[in-house]
Amino acid sequence: MAEIVTQPVILTGEGWADYGLVDSGHGRKLERYGDYRFIRPEPQAMWTPRIADWDAHGEFVPGSDEDGGGRWQFAKAVPREGWPLSWNEVSFTAQCTPFRHLGFFPDMAPVWDWMRAMLSPLDDADTLNLFGYTGVGTLALSAHGPVTHVDASKKSVAQARENAALAGLEDRPVRWLVDDAAKFAAREVRRGRRYDGIILDPPKFGRGPGGETWRLEEGLPGLLGDCRRLLDAESRFLFLTVYAVRMSSLALAGLMAELFAELPGTIEHGDLAVREDNQGRLLPTAIFARWANPR
Repeated sequence: MAEIVTQPVILTGEGWADYGLVDSGHGRKLERYGDYRFIRPEPQAMWTPRIADWDAHGEFVPGSDEDGGGRWQFAKAVPREGWPLSWNEVSFTAQCTPFRHLGFFPDMAPVWDWMRAMLSPLDDADTLNLFGYTGVGTLALSAHGPVTHVDASKKSVAQARENAALAGLEDRPVRWLVDDAAKFAAREVRRGRRYDGIILDPPKFGRGPGGETWRLEEGLPGLLGDCRRLLDAESRFLFLTVYAVRMSSLALAGLMAELFAELPGTIEHGDLAVREDNQGRLLPTAIFARWANPR
């Protein structure tokens, strides 16, 4: 029976050569992406910035409504088509998107490390990345075997394939699928499929390629239940991240504990955070829950 660990865990992302959290405060954050610096909104940065004046190439100014929106304002030239960055052996393109992101989620770096450690030393692990976005996590997983990458956005999947080519990893065994994640998982259950590991990063709200509507609070229990059916006692992990919702990580762990009751291993929960450069403060970015079954 999977045992739930009630004490929260903080997974901390440290900066690397191509990324760093330079400073944060007053509801914003200053980050470096290679040779460029950007300011983005960050409501959880409630403290005072350490640096008085932020020198940035651009800033994302949010819209006035609660549903998002906004636009980039640039003070210096930034490549419109993006620029290459890397994490370990994985290369990818960073780009200022209309959704305030820059083409990948740097706070996921410790998650990528953790998944690879869970799969080590396997080279034939079969893993699934739901809501795979631009594929950095998929390429990290592909070092250990075949990966099925699923995202409803045709544009994101195309960018993921381009990132694989940029990294010289286009020959790795990855299935790139444009599909509704929930419907795909349900079909995999009916097919009797199993995976060694699953990562999923569902949005608060979204639409599938066929116009399907996704709402996190309504859809997550069923999706997570199907993911559980795709795992067995020999599987290694499931990692769930949730952004921008009024929800506790303990609630995620409670749902996971119910669904994973018949499997061995442990269930942990907590926050993802990024540390400011020079051993600075921790900025929380998301909540997570994970099932781990080390072999």
